[in-house]
Amino acid sequence: MTAVDRAPLVGGVLQPRQLIVTLYGLYARDDDGRLSVAALVRLLAGLGVEEPAVRSSISRLKRRGLLAPDRRDGTAGYVLTPAARQILIDGDARIFGRRRATESDGWVLVVFSVPESEREKRHALRSQLARLGFGTAAPGVWIAPGHLADEVIDVLRRLGLDGYVQLFRGEHLAFGDLPATVREWWDLDGLCDLYAAFLERHGPVRERWSQRRSPDPAAAFADYVRLVTDWRRLPYADPGLPLHLLPPDWNGVRAAELFAELAQLLAEPARAHVRELIAGR
Repeated sequence: MTAVDRAPLVGGVLQPRQLIVTLYGLYARDDDGRLSVAALVRLLAGLGVEEPAVRSSISRLKRRGLLAPDRRDGTAGYVLTPAARQILIDGDARIFGRRRATESDGWVLVVFSVPESEREKRHALRSQLARLGFGTAAPGVWIAPGHLADEVIDVLRRLGLDGYVQLFRGEHLAFGDLPATVREWWDLDGLCDLYAAFLERHGPVRERWSQRRSPDPAAAFADYVRLVTDWRRLPYADPGLPLHLLPPDWNGVRAAELFAELAQLLAEPARAHVRELIAGR
């Protein structure tokens, strides 16, 4: 899974194309990266999305090079493109397996210089570093916890941006108030607000499920897809800084615990619902 479509929530409402990306990430890879249009319409109906919005969103994802038409046995459908598959693979570790950095991880620094004649590369480089969770330490110098080094090397090399950068590992040796400096490199207040909104939206979901006497696969599916769609942008916005550099009682910890708890509770009944719903496609 990934933050491939990180469009902001509008009034707290998830957009249809965000939900479609989640559906492909969670369920299409079980079937060669394909979902039929009919299956998508049925699945999105369970999330309150009407058919015209589904078809319009599929077209947008096709234009962005993430989905390709795939007709089988007279049935219209769409398959993940190779680029979309790679993005989803990259996202899996972030969303479901990310870890928080410790002091011993140190830091990774990216130093870059892009000629003015190639300023589109400069924009692409900055966008990728921001997407990976890097903060800006100085003009042309970006920084992140050291455990992200392998990921940034892989992404920049794959995108052909490695020729513009140098990467260094380091540690903070002395001088300055590092927690205060970290707040200059990253917008921790804004991130805290995002986590607070996540907790506000999904805390009641946990309460509701704690009171259930029997599973409801359809409800589990709706809650799980919304949960993952809402969560998947947060591990990219948050670089996983060591806790001792974060404000006391950092709410990102509680948000991560809530996500993990709900995911464990909802994933299997949600998958059962999907298998039943699209079995006849």
